[in-house]
Amino acid sequence: MRKFSSRYGRLGTETAFAVGADAAAWAAKGNSVYPFHLGDMNIITPDHILEAAFKAAKDGKTGYAPGPGILPLRELLAENIGQDRNLSLTAENISVQPGGKPVIGKFLGALLEEGAEALYPNPGYPIYESQIEYLGGKALPYGYTPTATGFEINKDEIEAQITDKTSILIYNNYQNPIGAESSEAEMQWLADLAIKHDLWVLSDEAYFEVRYSGKSKSIASLPGMAERTVILYTFSKKFAMTGWRLGCAAGPKAVIEAISKFNTNQESCSNHFVQEAGIACLTGPQGPQAVILDTLKARRDVLVDALLNIDGVKVSRPETTFYLFPDVTEVFKRNGYTDPSQFRLDALHKTGVSFCSRKHFGRPLAGEDRVFIRFAYSGIDLESIQEGIAGLKDFWE
Repeated sequence: MRKFSSRYGRLGTETAFAVGADAAAWAAKGNSVYPFHLGDMNIITPDHILEAAFKAAKDGKTGYAPGPGILPLRELLAENIGQDRNLSLTAENISVQPGGKPVIGKFLGALLEEGAEALYPNPGYPIYESQIEYLGGKALPYGYTPTATGFEINKDEIEAQITDKTSILIYNNYQNPIGAESSEAEMQWLADLAIKHDLWVLSDEAYFEVRYSGKSKSIASLPGMAERTVILYTFSKKFAMTGWRLGCAAGPKAVIEAISKFNTNQESCSNHFVQEAGIACLTGPQGPQAVILDTLKARRDVLVDALLNIDGVKVSRPETTFYLFPDVTEVFKRNGYTDPSQFRLDALHKTGVSFCSRKHFGRPLAGEDRVFIRFAYSGIDLESIQEGIAGLKDFWE
């Protein structure tokens, strides 16, 4: 029998799902599990969105839709994304996608030559690394430096890696898994770097609207960046629609046309009645979105306070995303661990608390000497947060 392609061997995965499998297996044995591992949401999609999808389906909008997306949704997305990011966009700058994730592979498929180099954040969303390597590119990871208030991009690491083969920069401000937010100076530095080296930029803005104070900003809004930047936008987090699979790519017309060509080749189109629900998201009441943010903020504060009450845990209070990335080096060493996987599994089996380790977000970089883990609080209620972390405190101390 013939073997799988060599290309397939380069394909990675979203390793947080493997942690979910461990948690599910433990729960199947009758054990309690506190699910901090996966960035899913246990918040129900607002009623007016559900009703819009149901009505559209009942009205017969269950067939094919245009490959780039239905025009009314593309026009609304252009207006919404443009207003929030100070950009001038039209429907021609929008390609509707079945979720935000497809934008990554289609952007790279359109713009990354085989053998070319792409910079990507690490720790970061593992699909960046997976798609770069699957498509025959060379993945150049750049890391972050812990600070008193969070994390900063390691600028020296980026600059040291750039060559004449480097063509792409992937940038995830409001970052998964570490919750990092760039200062204006850091974002401007990245923009200057992209312009200097003539890089295409994928700005992953999945968490652009998930913030508890302040105002989000897109790198695409900086001078010289709109013509070289594609924005990854998703309804998943903003409207509690993770399973609906609806998002878009927003960017220069020529790149968007290329991305829409991938739509035709891969899935034909995004689900029509789900796109009608997307219209309801953007035109309907915005009150439910505020409730979602209030719910997430309350969870963040309870979780941060509980973690800081554990001896040896260090964690900041990010104003964006629904992730925490605590430094647990002291706990790890105090309890005699040498293997982060065993550390994670022992916590699950002794306390029911399920979290991801740093290795689930890209291959660890040279020189990393601290132990970090990731907690997501989007899929767990306040009472369970308190119960789970209380048990973790007893186990670790």
